[in-house]
Amino acid sequence: MEENNDLMGSMKISKAVAKMAIPSVISSLVTVVYNMADTFFVGQTGDPLQVAAVSLTNPIFILMMAFANMFGMGGSAVMSMAMGAKNEKRARNASAFVTYASLIVGVAFAAVLIIFMDPILALFGANAETYEFARGYTFHISYGAPFIIWSAAASFIVRAEGSSKEAMIGSMIGTIANIVLDPIFISVLGQGTAGAAIATTIGNVMASAYYLWYFLKKGRVLSIRWTDFTVRQGILTKICSAGLPTAIFSALMSVSTIVLNQLLVEYGNDPVAAIGIVFKANMFITFLQMGLANGVQPLFGYNYGSGNVKRFREVESYTKKCCIVTGILATALYFVFREQVIRLFISDSDVVAYGVKMLIAYMLSGPVIGILFVNMNCMQSVGHAFPATVLSVLRQGILLIPLLYLLKALFGLDGVILGQSLTDYIAVILSIFLWRRIRSRLEQTQKTGNGKEISGEIVH
Repeated sequence: MEENNDLMGSMKISKAVAKMAIPSVISSLVTVVYNMADTFFVGQTGDPLQVAAVSLTNPIFILMMAFANMFGMGGSAVMSMAMGAKNEKRARNASAFVTYASLIVGVAFAAVLIIFMDPILALFGANAETYEFARGYTFHISYGAPFIIWSAAASFIVRAEGSSKEAMIGSMIGTIANIVLDPIFISVLGQGTAGAAIATTIGNVMASAYYLWYFLKKGRVLSIRWTDFTVRQGILTKICSAGLPTAIFSALMSVSTIVLNQLLVEYGNDPVAAIGIVFKANMFITFLQMGLANGVQPLFGYNYGSGNVKRFREVESYTKKCCIVTGILATALYFVFREQVIRLFISDSDVVAYGVKMLIAYMLSGPVIGILFVNMNCMQSVGHAFPATVLSVLRQGILLIPLLYLLKALFGLDGVILGQSLTDYIAVILSIFLWRRIRSRLEQTQKTGNGKEISGEIVH
């Protein structure tokens, strides 16, 4: 525990950020590879219809991640603040809640997908050519929902305990299993899109088994005991409200992906296949910076919980500089090799042509998107979840979806693919304005010595 306190509260900023962020970035990039794997190996079949089917069903996985992120990010915020305040009982309650809430929601998710599969796929834009491929993927991903949600959520709270390396290992286990199994099920056994879903489910079962072992054998304040599970004492409300911005971000990403696919399918299945590839490929730029922001979240929460606002600011400033540098470098790399990136997934000339144009449009916000993630994490860590929620709603719903329709009416296909980057820039600017106001009030509170409220208590 003493070593953890040193990492969180007194270690040199650059070293502490590196120690927390590097494993998180690796975990995020592992997640990118994990998400790319299905599309990549399905693309090796050379069938654009199967690639389009995976693209159409992508909102299902994103929606699962919405719940995982809500429980994981919320649980991480509550745990890190509790540990900063030396409240181990509350940390155990938070981890137990994340476990059981993930499993309950996962079972409900599986039931809904299986019972209402046909209307769901129709809503997603599946047509006569892609329906059977989409149905195979959806069925086999559905029964993996409890494992997919919990393994992703568990990685957040393991990291909140200060065990970033172990969180990374769990993510890598699932990813490596998926990458190994994908070609076996897709190509060797000839299962196509269904094989991709089977590989994904098995990988998440294996990751869940690792996290279960960690909780039972190595966790210092983590618990899966039923006696530690509670929805009282603000556990339910604090976790869900703190994780809500990230959850809404993911959920609305699912909705906007459905809308985007519906708009693109009017131009044929090739643009749908292309956007699925671009969406996965562009995750490298986005998740690289998201990994940095998520990795330092426990540092934000701990130092806010312990009243060290100066260190909080230093971590924030250093992390933003890292995000900008990595964002610029990653975007430049992708721009130079844009065609090669698309051809990694599929060689169909029509899909590649659409994909190159779409990738350029999506990369435009790459250099600055990390600022949004850091600002949102800062807001969540100091108990101001609502402004971060507003930003999520704007970026993936209220602003993006109307923009997609407006830009399509004005500029056709070119307008549709520019919608995300334009929305990103608006969200980044708003996040800077909102966080500066919140930060100014916090600093004023520190100067006057009035303290701040954490989990219903005043810390001076």
